[in-house]
This record gives sequence, structure tokens and C-alpha cells, in this order.
Amino acid sequence: MFTTHTTEGPDGRTLQYYVAKNDRADGAVAGSAIPLIWFHGSPNVGEPPVPLYDAAAGHGIGWVGYDRPGYGGSTENAGRDIASAAKDVEAVADALGLGRFAVMGHSGGGAHALACAALMPDRVGAAVSISGLAPFPDQGEELTAGISWFDGLYAGSVTEMRSALAGREELTRVLEAGEYDPEMFTPEDHAALNGTWNWFNHIVKLGSARGVGGFVDDDLAAVSDWGFDVEDIRVPTLIMHGTADRVVPVSHGRWLGRHIPAAQLRLRDGAGHLSIMEGAADALSWVAQTMAAGER
Repeated sequence: MFTTHTTEGPDGRTLQYYVAKNDRADGAVAGSAIPLIWFHGSPNVGEPPVPLYDAAAGHGIGWVGYDRPGYGGSTENAGRDIASAAKDVEAVADALGLGRFAVMGHSGGGAHALACAALMPDRVGAAVSISGLAPFPDQGEELTAGISWFDGLYAGSVTEMRSALAGREELTRVLEAGEYDPEMFTPEDHAALNGTWNWFNHIVKLGSARGVGGFVDDDLAAVSDWGFDVEDIRVPTLIMHGTADRVVPVSHGRWLGRHIPAAQLRLRDGAGHLSIMEGAADALSWVAQTMAAGER
């Protein structure tokens, strides 16, 4: 379903990336097709989302994914910020000979996709963030610009992110001791996990295989300075969020929709953190239309 490759990233680090293989989109990362770089959640790996292969191929979209540092086959980069994703993606895109491409991230990957939109406007033609966090308020303030960052978070997420504010040691302890709690997901999420999106079970297992190092760096980056301002994004951006999300409350999606210039906000009523992906085919249609418009 995909081929696996490595390339040298910043500071000589190894980056592992994936190129989807699909008979309906042969050679989809080159030529006239639309390359789309996928940003995985936490803790996952960067294998492209198999449940969306057919929908992507129907739009001439070819998937590329990569393991963020500390996950899968990519070298750890302790202390990385969200903005560092742009340099990593630049290395992957250069290895593939890509010019312009689109980006899409889910959950913890959403902010990293936005980083590329902010910092690589000459190469990113469209950006999608699904179920993504808003930036953490400056100076530890929980209420800023109309969002109370912790309100609506599932209790386990609150514990996790507050431990991130306490530092690497405390966060590592919490994540290593953590156990899966089914209450973090809605009934619709569980239905998705037991159906089309059981793919998530596969990539979470792979994303956890090396321990919690990558997960720790994701969370620390999420509550620190991202290294860019979302208000500076000028690339066409789509924000998708489920109104019933317990892992990342819909208030985060609404905040991003208000603060990213010209962003489109699409809310799915009753969708949770994972079941929102049942509507991701609509995002692929938007990507295809937006990239085509950008070429005219």
C-alpha cells in the first residue's frame, strides 16, 4: 500500500517517510497529480491514511507521510517546537522532488500542518487541520482571545497537558503510567474505531513502539511557543472539527477559524475526535479544488 524511505533531515537527523501506492493514482506524487503531505496524531506514525486512499485517488491526490522525530524510523529531536516541522517537511519534499503540495494534519498533526502553511507559503498551496489544538496562551494564562484552553477537555487530556506545563520529567511520568480510557472517545468514535477507522489502532501501536519520547516532545511543543503565529498564515486553510470532540474541544477549532485569515471552518455536528475522519473525504475535495484554483 505504500513504500518506505529515509532521507537526511536538519542536523543530520534521519527522517522516515512513506509514499502511498494506489493503482488509481499511479505516480501520484509527481507529474500532474496533487501531492498531499500527511501529519499524524500523537502517538502515531506517518503511514498515509488507508481509509482515504480511494477518495484521494479520485481527485488525483497522492499521499506522502512522515514520522515526526522520535516516532517510527525518525531520529528524536528533543526540545523541538511546532515550527521545526517545516524544515523536516522541506527535506522530505526535496527528496521527492516536489514543488508545490498540500498539507493535512489530524489531532497533534494539525498544528504541524499549520506550521508549514505559515512558514512555506511558496510551496504549500492548501492546508487542512482536523481536530487540531489552538496555540497555548502566552504566560500560562488559560483565557485568551475568547478561548479557555482547558474547558471541555476530557479529564485525562487535562492531566496530560498540565503535566506538560510542569516539564519533561513530569510529563514522561504521566504518559508512561497512563492507560487507555475509553471515555476519551464518544460512541461515534468507538464505532469508527470498530469500523472503517480501525486503522488508527494499527498506527497507535506503531507510534508507541519506541516508548513515549515522541509523544512527550509533541505535548511539550503544543504548550510552548509554536515558533510562528497562525495569524500570519495566508495559504488557503480549512479547519475541520467535531462538535462532540472530547480530546480537543471544538472551541479550539473555532478559535483557529477566527484567527487564521480567510480560513474556512467546517464543523461536523455530533462528530468526535476520530469520527470526524468520516468526513475527511470532503476535505480532499476542497484540497483538489483549492490546488487547481491556485494553478490558474
